[in-house]
Amino acid sequence: MASDLGKVCPGGSGNINADGSGKIYLPDLNICELEEFFTGIGQKKYRAKQVFSWIARGAGSFDEMTDLPLSLREELKLLASVSGLKVRKKLVSAIDGTVKYLFGLDDGNVIESVLMEYIHGYTACVSSQVGCKMGCSFCASTIAGFRRNLTAGEILGQILAIQRDSGVKVNNVVVMGIGEPFDNYDNVVKFLRLANSHDGLNIGYRHMTVSTCGLVPGMLRFADEGFQVNLAISLHASNDRIREKLMPVGRKYRIDKIIEASKIYTEKTNRRIMFEYALIEGVNDSLENAAELAFLLKGLLCLVNLIPVNPVEGISYRHSGRRRIEEFAAILKEKGIETTIRRELGSDINAACGQLRRSEINAEKGAEQANEAKDSASAESNAVSKSECK
Repeated sequence: MASDLGKVCPGGSGNINADGSGKIYLPDLNICELEEFFTGIGQKKYRAKQVFSWIARGAGSFDEMTDLPLSLREELKLLASVSGLKVRKKLVSAIDGTVKYLFGLDDGNVIESVLMEYIHGYTACVSSQVGCKMGCSFCASTIAGFRRNLTAGEILGQILAIQRDSGVKVNNVVVMGIGEPFDNYDNVVKFLRLANSHDGLNIGYRHMTVSTCGLVPGMLRFADEGFQVNLAISLHASNDRIREKLMPVGRKYRIDKIIEASKIYTEKTNRRIMFEYALIEGVNDSLENAAELAFLLKGLLCLVNLIPVNPVEGISYRHSGRRRIEEFAAILKEKGIETTIRRELGSDINAACGQLRRSEINAEKGAEQANEAKDSASAESNAVSKSECK
């Protein structure tokens, strides 16, 4: 599908780096904004497309942009930046080759992304926020706390960094990593436009999926964007009583309102909705739950993706057994609901979102506490020594 990036040219000249340097982070800018930036510093408009193309190719510095004059490259180093993500940690699954990245941001925060290989090509799972506010009781992302939203360029930068490190072309993108995309609506939508641009990554909208925990206003707003982006909804329950216990957002947006918004989305986009359902033993996995879910979704253009809940340290939930998962799926299929069981990728590297970031933060806290204890012991020792000298 042709990009509609050119229709959008918000005012201003982009976002300032989160590291406090005062430099413009160019991956945040679309071509129109880049043109404004370059004309503002006395350069020709065509420099915008040159730089936009270099960013899409994963350039990590202005020195790599060899078709720009040296003088311009030096000026850009003073005014702007293009590198924002650094690989802090990388885990590769010995089972299926799934790669999990922990990226460090310029302000010291860390986020996660995952590269997965399927028959149809490579898919990148990207984060939309540093942490998450939604508080889902089975998710590691919320435990480490929320820090801030990611900019459009930082979301895009995850794909660029993955491609640069792996040497592969990402064909599909799922915004299913850390964070709630519709809680960072404007940046996520801008990211989708940037990724779709034919002068950039040129990823088709139909090859993008955005996952929400059911923020109904965001769903309705997204339906009016004119995208053919796939929408996934983290439902995880067949009734409001169970959902409210698992997901605090369920207290604000009831399931019937989510279903209503889903119907509007399918009518406006003609895209099938995917409902994600993490099966938790003894909580939401009864055969009655399956029948209840089938009744809820009857007549809706949708797919149910059943997910054995991921084990998270400190959370007591256990995933349903294989037999129960298959029985649950059989009931849905029998009642006419298209259903799949998610293939577990990267199970040996904790590929579920939030776990690597959480372990990194815990390690940093442990190191800080150890240093504080060491400093305290040293101070006590010095105090004793001084006392003995008197």
